[in-house]
Amino acid sequence: MSEAFYSHATLYDLMFPGGVPAVDFYRTEANRRGGRVFELGCGTGHKLIPIASDGHPCVGLDFSSDMLAEAQRKANECGVAVEWVQGDMRTFDLDRTFDFVFIAANSLLHLHEAEDLVSCFRSVRRHLAPGARLVFDVFNPSVRLLAEADGVRRTRESLSFLDPDRGNVSVDVAEVYDAPAQVTRGTWYLSTSSEPDFVVAPLEIRSIFPQELPLLLSLGGLRLVERFSDWSSRPFAGDAALQLCICESA
Repeated sequence: MSEAFYSHATLYDLMFPGGVPAVDFYRTEANRRGGRVFELGCGTGHKLIPIASDGHPCVGLDFSSDMLAEAQRKANECGVAVEWVQGDMRTFDLDRTFDFVFIAANSLLHLHEAEDLVSCFRSVRRHLAPGARLVFDVFNPSVRLLAEADGVRRTRESLSFLDPDRGNVSVDVAEVYDAPAQVTRGTWYLSTSSEPDFVVAPLEIRSIFPQELPLLLSLGGLRLVERFSDWSSRPFAGDAALQLCICESA
């Protein structure tokens, strides 16, 4: 589950501060559906807190207690009520249903085995109210980019950020692709000029190829209704970077 990577919640938010189009998309979908909202892999509440501020009863589930603690702090700061639940997205039972369920920012890809993905979809299905939708986004794997994961440590300039306590932080990543498992196994290094490698954390992310995704959903009792290429709902194409999926109970 790459637990160590998510034990630095404030650094995570500094490293990944953007996502405005994604926030707007999920917020619009929640408003369209109305009712109760549930996010799996909610992290620090980057998307769920704005949705809750629109007046929806919201529940967020995450495996990391550190991320949930930061989410609670941010919700308190915004004066927003959200129910935060520590749990495993493969198997959970909240004994209620929701009108809109979503899994954002590749969170689904922390589940590496097909059985785990199917178990997650089955758990989601049990929590869908009549007419409810599951929406999630995962990247669309590029064979060329996967082949370039050669284990060499490289700086990712786009991820560098300013930490109020440490100053400028650079981010290096070394990745290899395990083709039989469809998992990219990476190590992330965060450094400043005075603190080289003050965080070293593994991050392992699965690839879900477009043709296998509908089958995994079907095995979990769900059906893929629509798939988009971007946050403007452009129809899915093979060269898209994103798979934005709209699903319902089968």
